[in-house]
Amino acid sequence: MKNSYKVAVIGAGVVGCSVAYHLAKLGINDVVVFDKSYISSGSTGRCAGGIRQQWSSPHNVLLAMRSVKLFEKLESETGMDVEYKQGGYLILSYSEEEAEQFEKNVEMQRELGLDVEILSVKKVKERYPYIDLSGVVLATFCQTDGHANPHLVNFAYAKSARKLGVEIFTHTEVWGIEVKDYEFVLHTTKGKVTAQIVVNAAGPHSREIASMVGVDLPTESYRHQIMVTEPVKNFFDPMAISFSGNFYMRQTKHGQFIMGQGDPNEKPGLNYNVTFEFVEEMCKKMTRIFPFLRNVRIVRHWSGHYNMSPDAQPIIGESTTVKNFYYAVGFSGHGFMLAPAVGEAIAELIAYGKTLHVDLSELNLDRFEKTVVRERNVV
Repeated sequence: MKNSYKVAVIGAGVVGCSVAYHLAKLGINDVVVFDKSYISSGSTGRCAGGIRQQWSSPHNVLLAMRSVKLFEKLESETGMDVEYKQGGYLILSYSEEEAEQFEKNVEMQRELGLDVEILSVKKVKERYPYIDLSGVVLATFCQTDGHANPHLVNFAYAKSARKLGVEIFTHTEVWGIEVKDYEFVLHTTKGKVTAQIVVNAAGPHSREIASMVGVDLPTESYRHQIMVTEPVKNFFDPMAISFSGNFYMRQTKHGQFIMGQGDPNEKPGLNYNVTFEFVEEMCKKMTRIFPFLRNVRIVRHWSGHYNMSPDAQPIIGESTTVKNFYYAVGFSGHGFMLAPAVGEAIAELIAYGKTLHVDLSELNLDRFEKTVVRERNVV
């Protein structure tokens, strides 16, 4: 480990490694990444791997659309098969009010250039006869949505960043940061280093890292549980999801079904325990909606964290009070799918002082001083 770097990234999840990779692509390879555990150990490695462009917020739509462009060329660019598949996202509505909101969302999404459909219950039944559509009002579908293996995406960025000169130190915790006149002093469990620029990509620990430099990030982390079944023959292409139904499910390349739901009673804080109640609720719900799961066995059950922002949209940009302190946090459960575009955008901000592909101006911390609109499309 050197004594000084141009950029220090805190967090070796998919966002942090994407930032490092895109910086190196732009010629800034004097970069170090620190993680208190191992690569993909946090929220990235615990997520379902969905990649969705259907949002109620235009900013999320545009970020996701740019991410899809980057996901489409990730294998050719990094040389790694990340199990990326554009099997689409099927979003089911179980209420008239939500259905009306979906229609407004689709109108906005189409205006932004997204090819998305509104499907009647009859049309959904024709395409997916093995889903029980009791109570469904309508659905939306976008074929270019999809999923990938989050571990492989994370390692693709990490491996490629290292090839370009980036240093990544795992099992290295940043426990303190001093702000000097023109640099930061990072105190780590492997020694002290200085950096001209710091990027906070610490996921569930984002608020703690920001507080070290006197920045108050309004993020809180909530446990979300998830489970996976034994493998069966592949036949289920899309990610099926419902916000009012509170579930998501997809089939992996190797045949397993990954599924999860949110808990409205979950309290903020870091909690990696799992509960039998979650398994019981999921089994009842998912075997009713997807009857083909009734004889499929569960093989694993784990938890991760949504690092939530007040409006369920990410907080991305440079601090207005601490120069050269950047953050890409508060993804509210969707950091994996937005990571390619976010890493590119943060790298552009650092290299050029502006973004070239997506506008982040409405996603910085100062937006909370104004009236904000909450992202509705969150499980």
